[in-house]
Amino acid sequence: MSIFSKLLGKKQVEEEGARVGGVEDFMTLIRVYYQAVMAAQLGISNINFLPDMAVFKRTLKIPTQNNKLGVAERTRCKKMLMDIYGINEFFFKEIDTSVKKHCKSVNDIKNYLFMFQGFSQDLMMVVGNLMQWKFRMPGMFKKLLRSMTEKTIHDILTKTNWKDDSVRKTCVNIRQYQHALGYSESWMNEYVYNIVVLAKKEPKPKES
Repeated sequence: MSIFSKLLGKKQVEEEGARVGGVEDFMTLIRVYYQAVMAAQLGISNINFLPDMAVFKRTLKIPTQNNKLGVAERTRCKKMLMDIYGINEFFFKEIDTSVKKHCKSVNDIKNYLFMFQGFSQDLMMVVGNLMQWKFRMPGMFKKLLRSMTEKTIHDILTKTNWKDDSVRKTCVNIRQYQHALGYSESWMNEYVYNIVVLAKKEPKPKES
């Protein structure tokens, strides 16, 4: 169960005691950040248009800053991602730049998020395929895991001679998404590495 589910299940929320940690929580915060950037960028006033940010705002009781949705929520979400996961500043700057470039109106949001979802799913599917045995590495070897992740991402973006044709085709799709969204190889490394590390910590499903 995610931290937000836990918090929403309680009548009294003690914010300082809240900790966020798993893949689900990480992805929720990523969605919140995107929605907060879009709200601030486009001046969205209907919070129901931004479901993840709405839950985040209400759960942590974040006051609206200067009567503008997204400003305080973006700052708070960014701080949580940096404090809890160690995300670097450049990661957020690239998201800000990408959203600003592609979302000129509210109508652009759906297409942008659909594109990002496709990019993320294809990227993680190929990474999972290529790094299967590496996921079994002990958690203490974080530096090695990061370097392996970086090599895998570099291969996805540059390699052409794949044995598996489905992997080759998906890599082509990923490059198209990357070009369209404007994310750097370093951004992809940061995104994937954090998901990989968190996934390693997830409890394995019990065999029936």
